[in-house]
This record gives sequence, C-alpha cells and structure tokens, in this order.
Amino acid sequence: MSRRFVIEAVMIAIYGQLLLPKRPVEYRIPYTSVMELYDMKDSPDPVMPESEDDAYVKGKIGEMISYFEDPFNKKKIERALMAPWRESPPLPINDRVTFVIVNASENMQYGELFDPIETEVILMSLRLECPILTDQIEFQDKAVQNAIPVQLFDIDDFEFAVEEDTESTGEQTE
Repeated sequence: MSRRFVIEAVMIAIYGQLLLPKRPVEYRIPYTSVMELYDMKDSPDPVMPESEDDAYVKGKIGEMISYFEDPFNKKKIERALMAPWRESPPLPINDRVTFVIVNASENMQYGELFDPIETEVILMSLRLECPILTDQIEFQDKAVQNAIPVQLFDIDDFEFAVEEDTESTGEQTE
C-alpha cells in the first residue's frame, strides 16, 4: 500500500528526493498549484535564492509542466476538472511515485489565516485524511498555532514520514 501525502506541485520540483522514496508514495496535488507552476516558470522572480539553483528548479518546473501537458496526462487531469473535489486517475511517475491531481475547492474556511492554495492543501488533507508534506515553516507554525486538525510533515522529515505506518489521526506533527 502506498503512503499518501497532500503537497503543492512546486515542492516536487524543488525536492528531487520526493521522487525517490523507499516505498510507494502517492502525492495528492491541488490543481491550482499545478497552474501556479506556469507563473513560477515565467516569472522574473526567483524560486530559489541562488541563481544556479533557481535555473535548475525552473528547468524542473518546465519538465513537470511538460509532463502535465502530455496529451494522455492532460486528458486524465481534465477529468478531475469536471466537478469540485474530483480526482484525476493516477498519473504514474515511476514504479514508486504516483500523482493524483485534485480539483480542490477553496471555501474560505481558513481564508483569513492562509492563502488560497494553503487553504486548499488543508481542506484536501482533512477531506482525504492524509498528511501534508511541506517546507513552509510559517505555514506549519500557523497550522499548529491555530489548532488546524491536520497532520504535517516537514520535507526534511520525508524519510520518516514515508516510513510512518499510521494514517492521519488528526494529530499534528512538526
């Protein structure tokens, strides 16, 4: 059985180790974060602080966009866009990693505290009952301080998160 996580698309482009887990992983990705990749790729604003790292990550973002635009994958993603909370069929990346694109519906439930994509990530985690994988310390802190009932793993703890056998119990992990 694969371990499921809610994650933003850009995190996968930034952290290559997420594509090489020790056991099967399924990433649930909000569609809005896939669309955000286009803005990041074409933006003059850096994604990473170092220019070499930024060029590398923007190249990886371009590869992800190409993957999502592949006609077969695009057709699968379009199925998810037919209704709120609909999921795409699995998009296999390799023998251990699968993406599922979710047409999450941000309902402003957490809109005062979090940006729209963060809100979608939280709602997806609650709805799909799977933990969030992120590198955003501020997001993690806000979720903990506001007692948002989701399980969080920092990307630095990815290996531990993959090995963790328990499903989301509503407890918060930092």
